[in-house]
Amino acid sequence: MKPIIQMEKITKAYRGVPAIKEVDINLHKGEIHALLGENGAGKSTLTKMMAGAVLPTGGKMFVRGKETVFASPHEALEAGIAMVFQETSLVPSMTVAQNLYLGTEKPLNRLRGTYISAQQFLQSLNFSVDPGALVETLGAAKKQMVEIARAVHHQAEVIIFDEPTATLTPEEKRHFFALIRRLKTQGVTIVFISHALEEALEISDRITILRDGELVASDATETFTRDSIVAAMVGRSLAQGLYRERDAQSTRKPGRKVLSVQDLSMGAMVRNTSFSVFAGQITGIFGLVGSGRTETFKVISGIYKRDFLRGGAVALNDQPVRYYVPREAVKDGIVYITEDRKAEGFFETMSIAENIYSGYLAAGHNHAFYVGQAEMQTLAADWTKKLNIRAINENARVVELSGGNQQKVVIGKGLVQQPRLVIFDEPTRGVDVGAIAEIHTLINGLADEGLAVVVISSYLPEVMNLSDRILVCRQGRIVEEFAPYEASEEKIMYAAVH
Repeated sequence: MKPIIQMEKITKAYRGVPAIKEVDINLHKGEIHALLGENGAGKSTLTKMMAGAVLPTGGKMFVRGKETVFASPHEALEAGIAMVFQETSLVPSMTVAQNLYLGTEKPLNRLRGTYISAQQFLQSLNFSVDPGALVETLGAAKKQMVEIARAVHHQAEVIIFDEPTATLTPEEKRHFFALIRRLKTQGVTIVFISHALEEALEISDRITILRDGELVASDATETFTRDSIVAAMVGRSLAQGLYRERDAQSTRKPGRKVLSVQDLSMGAMVRNTSFSVFAGQITGIFGLVGSGRTETFKVISGIYKRDFLRGGAVALNDQPVRYYVPREAVKDGIVYITEDRKAEGFFETMSIAENIYSGYLAAGHNHAFYVGQAEMQTLAADWTKKLNIRAINENARVVELSGGNQQKVVIGKGLVQQPRLVIFDEPTRGVDVGAIAEIHTLINGLADEGLAVVVISSYLPEVMNLSDRILVCRQGRIVEEFAPYEASEEKIMYAAVH
């Protein structure tokens, strides 16, 4: 059979620097094709050329045997190629149903009929999303579900998923995998980009690996192991201890109490929750989507306001605090590093240096009436080196970076504020195995320096590896605490769902 998509010597360069270098790849009808590689390897760039979001600077692309160049994603969609982007492309001010049918509306629509149709379609995919909800009110996981549903609704022959499972719970992932297997039986070709190597090995028929913009391996999935994939991705062998088991000796003892929370409440999302965070320790927070884990720490950080009456009490270093805006929390040494980097984490049209310096200014460290360019560049160079941020050049805009390097910029923007309490919300979402090790080393280093660190994560191996104590969140409150060497994935998951 002829490939449904075939790329020959395809190349994409930004400012003369190639992001993709003469890659040959083909996709066959009814296969699940995993595309793997480190951040900056060129995965998203390659698939965006397939989907018409990026124009190639060299090479040829054939669709069903015919040489094709898509000028826009709309042209690609008309040709039967849809892409679910890593960062959502939904319209925030529209409802879920309106986003679902955007571009395929009938001349005359009944709103009620549209919502009913959307409800039925979402239920057929096992996605629990209110079709009448505004997209801007949804969390990252729900937005991802709407993106996936929209791609399936277009009945495309080729669907490209860029990190589709990064925000989904284990149960939602199970439904998603069942969905793409069902699409495969219908002859739909799936391209699956993921940093979760186990998922790629489980779900795919073929695997292609990119490194530094070049294709280094492509073969049937059964010819690969996790170790061989990692070696091909990074060009080196990573230690098996990325998610090692913890014991009592490797667990840090608590220092002074930095944060104390008593009966914290915010509407229906946070309900009478109580816990403490200590200096020199990493406190891991695990909970399923909708458990209130993120909302709890957004209240503490001043992003959300707790209930005015019976909202509970928060004490920082034994002093009661109530923040109405994040600026107040930042000045007191609390930094919240968001899970949604695109919407809340950075200014995409500004450079790396400008983004990092904006964090420095937010903490009130610069008392001058002007921005010192030399100081900004020095500060940015320091943090770029510390976090190993890879960019085309030092003046690159953040929107031009890979997802993992964007995440590092967000982390640098927070840490430059010299916090005493750092809250990481899904710090390695959409990050490759090499960068995961770097971020974990950074987080461990902060705790070793005596800072109080909170890590919110939906990936159990990460929580168990990083945490000195594990708190489980369910239905808006902390319901269980575990020591990492006493816990198991089964115990933690049982506490999260029962």
